[in-house]
Amino acid sequence: MTPLLPTPDHVVRGAVHWPYVITFVTLHLSLLLVCVPWLFSWTAVITMLVGVHVFGQSITLCYHRMLTHRSVRVPLWLERVFVFLALCCLQDTPAKWVATHRYHHQYSDQDKDPHTPRVTFLWSHIGWLMQRSAAEYNFELFHKYAPDILKDRFYMNLEKSMRWAWIYVVHALLFFAAGFGIGVARGGDALEGLRMGLSMLVWAALARTVIVWHITWSVNSLSHLFGYASYDTGDESRNNWLVALLSVGEGWHNNHHHDPASASNHHRWWEFDLTYYEICLLERLGLATAVVPPRHRRQGKRQQGASQADPGEIIP
Repeated sequence: MTPLLPTPDHVVRGAVHWPYVITFVTLHLSLLLVCVPWLFSWTAVITMLVGVHVFGQSITLCYHRMLTHRSVRVPLWLERVFVFLALCCLQDTPAKWVATHRYHHQYSDQDKDPHTPRVTFLWSHIGWLMQRSAAEYNFELFHKYAPDILKDRFYMNLEKSMRWAWIYVVHALLFFAAGFGIGVARGGDALEGLRMGLSMLVWAALARTVIVWHITWSVNSLSHLFGYASYDTGDESRNNWLVALLSVGEGWHNNHHHDPASASNHHRWWEFDLTYYEICLLERLGLATAVVPPRHRRQGKRQQGASQADPGEIIP
């Protein structure tokens, strides 16, 4: 393991990012409500489990593979649906998420990496989000690392307003309203509706948000500390089976750092990448195009094309 780095240079030492800290603390404290028996319901728990995958894929498939690495394209309406779901995960706006992740790839596990565990594990997992940084408030960095995102007026408007925060609030209220309706529809009174509404709010919205947070953060932390490396990528990225299981494929992180453009992190038979198979399903349904295959397949196609070309043809 490479020696620990000092706090990265881009961090303003001692400047706590209070909006993030308050949000993190509030939602983590809300998890105590899952211990209240009156707020338990199997409907809410099952909805939460389904939501971890559905909302989680808005980060994995949309923010990461589709917007950041351009590994796949989908119709604009479907992209917008994914983005709205991602905003309901409270993991920043698309331009900010994309710019930060591309920045991470450029300086992976170097002193400019925003969340390398070479500082500490907690720093890579959550600490880097809790301090103000020049990168975070530098709009020039957004333009440099996410110009393709910001040229879209929809994404630019998200950066210029607090609309993204209201989207989260509205989505939480919709879970409450759905629960209230379920409680009343089952023959209950207003009190039963209130109980089911709060149950859905606590489990399916708040608890699910926190769970998806930690799954995403574990890719930054655990997958740069524990596991095996199939490739020499010049950083500390590792293939971690537990993170891969929780994040439906993102934990094959060394594979990803070896070939970031690929829509697939599946390089060995046991490296199951559910996200890639879901992309393939979307492709078969006609909802995904320009799916980028793994590097060895891209190289094979180029070599095959070169061998079949005319002798005088120039192959790029």
